[in-house]
Amino acid sequence: MKVSYQWLSQYVDVSGYSAAELAEKLTRSGIEVDIVESRNKGVTQVFVGFVKSREKHPDADKLSVCIVDVGQGEDLQIVCGAKNVAAGQKVPVAIVGAKLPDGLVIKRAKLRGVESQGMICSAKELGLNDKLLPKEIQEGILVLPEDTQVGASILDVLALDDEVMDFDLTPNRSDCLSMLGAAYEIGAILGRGVKLPDAEAGLSDSAAAVKAADRISVEISAKEQCSHYAARLIEGVKIGPSPLWLQNRLMAAGVRPINNIVDVTNFVMFEYGQPLHAFDADQLNNGHIDVRLAREGEKLVTLDDAERTLEPHMLLITDGVKPVAIAGVMGGANSEVSDGTTRILLESANFAGSSVRKTSRQLGLRSEASLRFEKEANPEAVIPALNRAAALIAELAGGQVASGIVEAVAGERKPVQIELTVSRINGYLGTELSVEEVKAIFERLNFTVEPLEQDGLLVHVPSRRGDITRAVDLIEEVARLHGYDNIPTTLMNVVTTPGALTREQAIRRLTRTLLTGSGLHEAITYTFTHPEQIRQYAGAYPDAKPIALAMPMSEDRSVLRTSLIPHLLDVAVYNRNRNQDDVAVFEIGRVFVTGDAQLSHLPEEKLQLAILMTGKRSELHWTGKPADVDFYDLKGIFEGVVSYLGIDGVRYEAAQPEGFHPGRTAQIVVETPSGSRAIGTIGQLHPALQQQKDLADTYVLEVELDTLAQLANESFAYRPLPRFPAIGRDMALVVDRSVPVGDLLAKARETAGSLLESIQVFDIYTGERLGADKKSVAISLVYRTLERTLTDEEVSELHGRVVAALEEGFGAELRK
Repeated sequence: MKVSYQWLSQYVDVSGYSAAELAEKLTRSGIEVDIVESRNKGVTQVFVGFVKSREKHPDADKLSVCIVDVGQGEDLQIVCGAKNVAAGQKVPVAIVGAKLPDGLVIKRAKLRGVESQGMICSAKELGLNDKLLPKEIQEGILVLPEDTQVGASILDVLALDDEVMDFDLTPNRSDCLSMLGAAYEIGAILGRGVKLPDAEAGLSDSAAAVKAADRISVEISAKEQCSHYAARLIEGVKIGPSPLWLQNRLMAAGVRPINNIVDVTNFVMFEYGQPLHAFDADQLNNGHIDVRLAREGEKLVTLDDAERTLEPHMLLITDGVKPVAIAGVMGGANSEVSDGTTRILLESANFAGSSVRKTSRQLGLRSEASLRFEKEANPEAVIPALNRAAALIAELAGGQVASGIVEAVAGERKPVQIELTVSRINGYLGTELSVEEVKAIFERLNFTVEPLEQDGLLVHVPSRRGDITRAVDLIEEVARLHGYDNIPTTLMNVVTTPGALTREQAIRRLTRTLLTGSGLHEAITYTFTHPEQIRQYAGAYPDAKPIALAMPMSEDRSVLRTSLIPHLLDVAVYNRNRNQDDVAVFEIGRVFVTGDAQLSHLPEEKLQLAILMTGKRSELHWTGKPADVDFYDLKGIFEGVVSYLGIDGVRYEAAQPEGFHPGRTAQIVVETPSGSRAIGTIGQLHPALQQQKDLADTYVLEVELDTLAQLANESFAYRPLPRFPAIGRDMALVVDRSVPVGDLLAKARETAGSLLESIQVFDIYTGERLGADKKSVAISLVYRTLERTLTDEEVSELHGRVVAALEEGFGAELRK
């Protein structure tokens, strides 16, 4: 919002303060002023001149010799090159010694032998933004109105001796999108009153006047989107340019003047913050207005000559037959005010901000009017703004305003009344303000205040301040007007809660640390994926249905993932294509699982851990040939995580899920309070999938991290160093190849009991001497107790029971 210092001074006394000082006070009170810009770009000694005569230059076809009166007693001879200069015009004249914005200093000169004693200026040469000028005066010299006083300073005539403050408003301060709103704010800061314009000055409702209700009618069909619609009828208007003072005001606000009707509606919009629109009343069907929602496929050519296809949620202004405007956004070309317009239907309404916002964004039409409606315009400004604009149109366009206002009301705003106590204000701010001081602050804001018992106050909030709805909003007003710099520094008197990680966050952080410490790199991939990737690799949830996005960025990102593995494979392929064959990465993220083909409720979000390893175990080194990673590298890293989390009872069971190598894959099973449960898969990718991805042997793991977090044991058990020696026994068992080694170890632990300290497989052998379906498993067992030294006899007896149990349970034979 651009606020002119001169314009502002019409509503509030700003004497004694410069624009820069006002900007500083505004910023300190909560309304940031981005910049204060002077309209005078360096113009001095430029006056209004009257061109008495214009003759062709004797030696130049494109130059003219003009005699100009600038009100200084002696006419000046000026050579001018503008095509539009003519006798009888009033123009800006830079006399000898004048300075212009481009650094030009005017001197006496001879142009093709003819003396020139000054310069007739164009708008651009005066530093004006010519894009804001009416089209007819954007080229050539600037021709001033006929009633402009000769000899007057151009700074006064064009209001260049002015400064403009650019407000950077937050969305809640829509009240300052108007000059009156800015005046209320400045008045509150300075403690000065606000002078409102006389909205009904010049209006007459005599009995002999035409009654508006006899010529026009108003109806609101869309009551939720429009709460109030008011109109006035003005007849006998004459379309023409606006007076210079009005054009200057609009240009200071950054708006280009168009004609006296449109300029008045823009002027009043900036003054009151209430957008208005003028219709050519003769283009409306029987002068009727119906505010309704658009019909499917309905079209309207707007004022920018673009045809707009409308949707049913868009609010329209119609004449009962056809749409004539998009409410709050832009008028239609079929009811535009033109040079031949003589009758005006002037609209002032209150439209729902949500409706205007959605429509303007969808159509790509943002205007000063839609900006104000989007942020909720003041509902009580509808009638004053309408009367003010009607009076100005009657004054500047020579029209007669029909008596009465024709309006329809669909809803009324309830007045906002808020109770609070001064003690509560002081408790929030740490101040010691009195009741009278707080009351004075609210009165400076033009809020009505009623005293209550003790230190209570009942504050009536005017409708222009729609941002104030609660007591804390009023406390904020007290804080900023009392002055943030005047609020003392005090210690907080609240109960503080120390921050901490949730259990899940702590487990995620710990897991991430353990994996990066094991040499893995973390990857973060998209939550969205391609449907084909889900079909190729369903992961831990093969029955899960893909959840499609309503508006995907592309087909590659059109469904929510059900596994982390496909994108880790993309990471491996990406690195492989860049000659990085050794990849060890992990990701912690969520997958989305549902059994619904058509989503009817929120899917389950499961926190997963996925690891991928491919390539060499270590870098090339002269000490030895690096080996490829294998199943046990991945298994060892995962077991390190499980061990650190204190989870017991994790085991691996052979499995053949789709997408995995049938002989090198296992399910990860854990013991939960409700029983054994498979929580993930570990193994090698299927060779066909590896070949398709052009990868070497690749091993992946995916496990439910949220389940591991639930099973994690946060307590630590410390064991003393053993005081007594251990006794070791080794054995080699021949068993069927189908016998899982893990089952052998579990049976041995069960039989040996507490005296078995550790058990370890140190060799597995298969060969022709054993037979095609046999294998030899070499196991090392260590026996020890912390209470005494074991004897050789009792260890031998216990070890014999272990061997017997394995022979009985698995048909094992000691290898000889």
